Amino acid sequence: MTDILPIPRIETLVEGLIAETKEIFLVSVKIKPTNNIKVFLDADNGLSIEKCIKINRAMYRVIEENGWYPDGNFSLEVSSPGVDEPLKMLRQYKKNAGRKIEVTFTDESKMEGKLLNAEENGIQLEITTGKNKKAVATVKEIGFAEIKQAKVLISF
Repeated sequence: MTDILPIPRIETLVEGLIAETKEIFLVSVKIKPTNNIKVFLDADNGLSIEKCIKINRAMYRVIEENGWYPDGNFSLEVSSPGVDEPLKMLRQYKKNAGRKIEVTFTDESKMEGKLLNAEENGIQLEITTGKNKKAVATVKEIGFAEIKQAKVLISF
């Protein structure tokens, strides 16, 4: 076995572990050359630390039992993507409907608005111009092909 596991092997392991919990889904897996495995999960109704810990322990056990890193030289992190990570999957867009997002387009221009809806081909974004009584809201249809990245904006 090589020092670095192929990502599809980890994805298959994760998918097997979360198969019974329909609300949890895999967003991405990253493996650094230092054998640091990062698994990003999300859930339709939020992902608790307890669930991350449970999945982490189950993954760790499988990796050790299968001898994927015979010398034990690996680290494993299971978490949600975090607010600074862009939305990657349709399911994440749907989960964040009603929240304010910033969309970066393929031409590098940006737009902020309230995510109204997400479907297979794209999103609906409510753009508000003006303030108070002069505020005007318009809905813009944006195809996923136009989106380079979209991030949820956190307001305090």
